[in-house]
Amino acid sequence: MAIRSFLIFFIFFFFSSLNPILSLYEDQVGLVDWHQQYLGKVKQAVFHTHKTGRKRVVVSTEENVVASLDLRQGEIFWRHVLGSNDVIDGIDIALGKYVITLSSGGSILRAWNLPDGQMVWESSLRGSKHSKSLLLVPTNLKIEKDNIVIIFSNGRLNAVSCIDGEVLWEKDFEGESLEVQHVIQPTGSNLIYVVGFASSSLFEMYQINALNGELLKHESAAFSGGFLGEVSPVFSETVVALDSTGLILLTISFQNGKISFQQMPISNLVKDSFGPAKIIPSSITGIFAIKMNAVTIVIRVTNENKLEVVEKTNHETSISDALSISEGQQAFALVQHAGHEIHLRVKLAHNWDDNLLKESVKMDQHRGLVHKIYINNYIRTDKSYGFRALIVMEDHSLLLLQQGEIVWSREDSLASIIDVTTSELPVERDGVSVAKVEHNLFEWLKGHMLKLKGTLMLASPQDIAAIQSMRLKNSEKSKMTRDHNGFRKLLIVLTRAGKLFALHTGDGHIVWSHLLQSLQKSKVCQHPIGLNLYKWQVPHHHAMDENPSVLVIGKCGPSSGAPGALSFVDTYTGKELSSLSLVHSVAQVIPLPYTDSTEQRLHLLIDADKYAHLYPKTPEAISIFEREFSNIYWYSVEDDSGIIKGHALRGKCTGEVADEVCFDTRELWSIVFPSESEKIIATVIRKQNECYVVNGGYGRWVVHTQAKVIADQEVIYKYISRNLLFVATVALKGSGEIGSVTPEESWLVAYLIDTVTGRILHRVTHHGSQGPVHAVFSENWVVYHYFNLKAHRYEMSVIEIYDQSRADNKDVWKLVLGKHNLTSPISLYSRPDVITKSQSYFFTHSVKAIAVTSTTKGITSKQLLIGTIGDQVLALDKRFLDPRRTVNPTQAEKEEGIIPLTDSLPIIPQSYVTHALRVEGLRGIITVPAKLESTTLVFAHGVDLFFTQLAPSRTYDSLTDDFNYALLLITIVALVAAIFVTWTLSERKELQENWR
Repeated sequence: MAIRSFLIFFIFFFFSSLNPILSLYEDQVGLVDWHQQYLGKVKQAVFHTHKTGRKRVVVSTEENVVASLDLRQGEIFWRHVLGSNDVIDGIDIALGKYVITLSSGGSILRAWNLPDGQMVWESSLRGSKHSKSLLLVPTNLKIEKDNIVIIFSNGRLNAVSCIDGEVLWEKDFEGESLEVQHVIQPTGSNLIYVVGFASSSLFEMYQINALNGELLKHESAAFSGGFLGEVSPVFSETVVALDSTGLILLTISFQNGKISFQQMPISNLVKDSFGPAKIIPSSITGIFAIKMNAVTIVIRVTNENKLEVVEKTNHETSISDALSISEGQQAFALVQHAGHEIHLRVKLAHNWDDNLLKESVKMDQHRGLVHKIYINNYIRTDKSYGFRALIVMEDHSLLLLQQGEIVWSREDSLASIIDVTTSELPVERDGVSVAKVEHNLFEWLKGHMLKLKGTLMLASPQDIAAIQSMRLKNSEKSKMTRDHNGFRKLLIVLTRAGKLFALHTGDGHIVWSHLLQSLQKSKVCQHPIGLNLYKWQVPHHHAMDENPSVLVIGKCGPSSGAPGALSFVDTYTGKELSSLSLVHSVAQVIPLPYTDSTEQRLHLLIDADKYAHLYPKTPEAISIFEREFSNIYWYSVEDDSGIIKGHALRGKCTGEVADEVCFDTRELWSIVFPSESEKIIATVIRKQNECYVVNGGYGRWVVHTQAKVIADQEVIYKYISRNLLFVATVALKGSGEIGSVTPEESWLVAYLIDTVTGRILHRVTHHGSQGPVHAVFSENWVVYHYFNLKAHRYEMSVIEIYDQSRADNKDVWKLVLGKHNLTSPISLYSRPDVITKSQSYFFTHSVKAIAVTSTTKGITSKQLLIGTIGDQVLALDKRFLDPRRTVNPTQAEKEEGIIPLTDSLPIIPQSYVTHALRVEGLRGIITVPAKLESTTLVFAHGVDLFFTQLAPSRTYDSLTDDFNYALLLITIVALVAAIFVTWTLSERKELQENWR
């Protein structure tokens, strides 16, 4: 009996050590996934540093985020992402406890509870005239003991209660041709001044009673020279502006309700001034600044409205808004760049000669210039004023400076990723230890006891935290070398700021970051824009000697004819190897399936004039390109005109653009969609990583088999072509928002087009449907999502395309033995004999993005990764979108895995890849195959970042990462010992019985 109990205990111990993973346990969070929260570039900040409560700063960002940050560490107390269409126009703090936000073009006013971020009230402001939106929170201004907020938006001036958001009064300016510049409330007064331009040369002033909205006075005055840009208030009844030439400063006074102008040519203030000026907006009493090219000039306005220059500098300078430090005293900050340092000065508005604070801070050059600065004061132990500065850098990072040091920093540029690619980590070289850290016996036993408690669900929260910490420490997931399964990689991301980051897939930490020189504002490139990332050099044969690199493509300006800019960056070090300022534009980039001897990928850049330019510009690349000259085709889509065109190369460029790597193109075909009935809203092609490059050209397709065995041993063949294009069009009336048309007025048409010949292989019409359309193309199928107006629900449709020209190969044995014509040459110019199968299903959610899992060899079953309107990622098995599903599948179809047909696609809560987390502002989902066939790596990005490993068919080819090999070995040894002891005892007992 004792032996039996011993065996049962060890068998239980053995199976408990296996830890089969059917879902994500609490102590496994963070092992294979990570989640990071960001804000975006800060455009407005308000400090709240009262003695009671936590010290915090409230910010609004270009990603339409309003958040409260801890001033000590920069962590997020609370955050709200308002959405892409709800742009934040202004923020402030009222009554010391409410955060007031104005958004949606001044249409929505909200109050949030300052400590926890809960919304207190929301008001909709009326008005049909588009105008500048202004938010003003007056001090000590009440209406019947109710503090008010002054809003100008949509052509109306509103006074809104801070308590409940009720509009107390409103003044209509919609009938006036007034372009409001500022709403000014003099301190301690019940008056409000609304100033602006009624025309290019007419200045207007309205004096209004803040208690009831009554118009007290209206004056206007014309200035023959006209006005340029914005005005800047310098006193409660004085503003400064520029004339239409930008060469004359105007001091506009409206004291006692009378408007007067004083002119001062800038050349009289600043010698050797050149070019038009621009006013830098600020709220400092008596001081304003102008900028002329790279020169910043700070000017003081005296009480007699005279102007005098107090500082002129050639360094890049940023000026903060005014900060009231005592009654009648205002301080402000200036930041100037000088090499690797920035100089911070805090001055009093009425005393320029003295500095309240002067500090120098070392700054990483890869952060660029200072774009904005906000200051806050505190009282030191010696009763003097101390200052902290919140700085927004050119790379969109956020820093807090205090006492000459960077207290904390946030890389909020990662909230605006525009493109992603991956890079392998370095190969582990000799001398690098791969052994795990050895623990002493006590730690080893303690660790295994904790794991056993976790398996038996007896672990306390402290034990769970210890288990997680131990697993993270021993997982080696953040190691800077490649692993056997290909889980460790670098995510190379390009942000809207023009900054390039390398993120480690292990835990998401930043390996390196680099603000690209080619995407920084300069005299040559005033408005740089990043476009795309491409793999430039991917060493396989020279992996030990060469580092991989990426190609970053941008352009200098929003127009299609703006010149392009190229950067080549080493993915291991982040070093910018070289950069090029192109003389031609970049309208389209075509990565070619060829590499040179150094394993650099060939790329074809198409400019706005339809000329093709080859990169790299080397004789070897040109030689490879000329050999494949006749096999290169591409297409272009003109959304506005509704035209899709196919192109090929004609010959080398001639005339003014003649160049060794410049090639003329020719149009092969075009498809014109009638503009009165159809509008292109989506185009999708197959992912490039479904066919990889080997030995200078395309290797095999990452598709497990081209043949598909269906019920009754029938064989159908997938039509797999890298030249297929999915196009979705809608009726012209149906191109608006959902519900803007009736079902009879709208329809959606889906096309499959061959981009070499322009042949339409398939066309299907969905009557009573409209966009937006989100689609994904993989292997021989496409799945797309749209809205069904008749059913008032979203739908997802699938189209699978098959090759009928190989229909005679229906014998499975021929396929196995290779006696088929799958390897016979195919010409796209011969009319393909194809058939399609399609089906539509209702789907509950609106969709932001769709992707599909990808694995190394394409063996693992696929899952659709759907970014929902709730900013989560849902994994949906592709079998649910099989067009061959029927209500009552046959036995053979059931064995094949066909799921019975239902009208809706199921949403299983356990299928959310992001678990309970949200990727706020979700914009894209990227999938990357690991070396392990069962596993795909998933990266979702928006305002937040999320990464995880996904096994659509479970990890059938490996044991789990936390599999306890040591415990398994001990169990086996113990079982062998138990068997040996049992056998010995049995032999002894049998011998004793034989002697009886």
